Amino acid sequence: MTVLDARSLNRATLARQLLLDRAGLPVRDAVAHLGGLQAQEPQEPFTGLWSRLRAFDPAALSELLAGRRVVRTHLMRRTVHLLTAEDVLAWRARFDAMLRQRVLGTYRRELDGVDLDELAAAGRAVLADGEPRSMSELARAVGDRWPSCGPRPLGEMLVAALIPVAQLPPRGLWRTKGGVRNLPLASWLGREIDPLDPDDGVGQALLKRYLAAFGPAATADLRAWSGLTGLPAAVKAVRDELVVFRDERGRELLDLPDAPRPDPDTPAPVRFLPAFDNTILGYDDRTRVIDDAHRGVSVAGERVVLVDGRVSAIWSAAADAVVVVKPLRRLTKPERTAVTEEGGELASFLSDGESDRLRVEAS
Repeated sequence: MTVLDARSLNRATLARQLLLDRAGLPVRDAVAHLGGLQAQEPQEPFTGLWSRLRAFDPAALSELLAGRRVVRTHLMRRTVHLLTAEDVLAWRARFDAMLRQRVLGTYRRELDGVDLDELAAAGRAVLADGEPRSMSELARAVGDRWPSCGPRPLGEMLVAALIPVAQLPPRGLWRTKGGVRNLPLASWLGREIDPLDPDDGVGQALLKRYLAAFGPAATADLRAWSGLTGLPAAVKAVRDELVVFRDERGRELLDLPDAPRPDPDTPAPVRFLPAFDNTILGYDDRTRVIDDAHRGVSVAGERVVLVDGRVSAIWSAAADAVVVVKPLRRLTKPERTAVTEEGGELASFLSDGESDRLRVEAS
């Protein structure tokens, strides 16, 4: 069985994540290919797509959100993701049990004794008037029936698990601030979510879509990306359609036969990634992209810089429209030049062309 070293896996990941070469895909197609973008920080997907697409126009993503073709909702890992409307409707039921369990994992004591079906019915009744509501407004509207719970546990269970909802614009639009206002997906998209498939065709589709955007990968990586634990049957059902490798630790890696696996010596350009990018969070074993010593930055909301395909710096945007880079290791002179050039382009993007300034601090 072929063994893929860390550099081979790194280049495969960059290719699948559209980070080896910027793609000419339409914005909606890119969101679909990536299986969604993590988006609890509403402006971060714009940077993620800028780093992946040629001539990315942020207005295109805003138009997709306003036009109800992409949606902000809780899904993978119970985090807010930006996904196509088609994927949300097809996938949401498959995530229902996981979403409930994750909210209960945080608020089990507060929600003890609450009939979740009754809570869901109460929340749907409130939202039936078609008026978008914040999580706290929805929780207060049903709170009299469960006065001992408190609004936060009730609200999170309703909007993150029990009722499939969309976070409505202006939340998530380019350079627009707006609080979270929720409306059921069926109301926003004009169609009910697909019912749970007893044959788990959705699980099989998720596996293939995951491998297209993240493979080669282990089943533990698939679980880390999705938050789902019940996918062994899906893996078994499509196993004959996949190819198998091993990594240097001996883990079995699954992949699609015709998916790109570039030469490990393929040059990798500098790329600036947004906070919580799935290029890192989409794996259980993240060493193909980030050293274990720096793993903490991937869960702390730090924006990172890939140099030669690996996390080598963090970055931020200062108030004076300067992109500030803090290396995590010593950069060579050519690397520093490449970081400066790409960072200047990012500064120009973030400032609408008013500034291309970048400052690299000491490592």
